[in-house]
Amino acid sequence: MTTKPARTADARPSAMTATYALRRRLPDNVLGRALFSLGMVARVPYFGTVLPLVEEMRPGFCKVSAPKWIGVYNHIGTFHAIAACNLAEAAMGMLMEASLPPSHRWLPKAMSTHYLAKATTRLTAEATLTGPIDVEAISIGTDVVVSVRILDTYGTEVVHADITTWVTPRAGDDSR
Repeated sequence: MTTKPARTADARPSAMTATYALRRRLPDNVLGRALFSLGMVARVPYFGTVLPLVEEMRPGFCKVSAPKWIGVYNHIGTFHAIAACNLAEAAMGMLMEASLPPSHRWLPKAMSTHYLAKATTRLTAEATLTGPIDVEAISIGTDVVVSVRILDTYGTEVVHADITTWVTPRAGDDSR
C-alpha cells in the first residue's frame, strides 16, 4: 500500500496565494521589497504603524524589519511592546501566506509573548514553522503555531512570540 506525500505549498504559481505570487514576481532587491511592503501595508493598514519591510519571504520562513522611530517609542524611549507584537504578526502573516496554498486560509487565534530585553534599536522579526503544514490532513481546521524571534541590531532576542493560527480549507473550494 502506498501513501501519497503531504501536500504543501510549492513553487508553482497556481499553488501560491496571490500575496506570495506577487512577492515572487517583484524583483528580489530593495525596490521589490519596498514595493511589496507598501502593498502589504495598503492591504493591512495597521501594520504601517511600524513601517515594516519584508526582507525575506518563503514557505516556512519570513523576515520583516522595522526602524526605531518616534511612532513606536514608549514612555522610556524604547520600541513599544505592542509595536513589537505588531511586527511579529506581520512576519507571521507573510509566512502563512507563503506556506499555504490558495485552497486554505488562516486566522490568528492567540499570541504568547515574552519580553526578554529592552528594545533600543531597529528590530527584525524572524517567523518560522517547525515543519511543513500537511494541508491534505486539514478537513475542518487545525492550530498551526508560528514561532517569531524579534532581534535587535546586535542579534539579541528582545521579544519572543508564539502565534497560534487557525488553518481551514476555504469553503466551497475543491478546485485545488
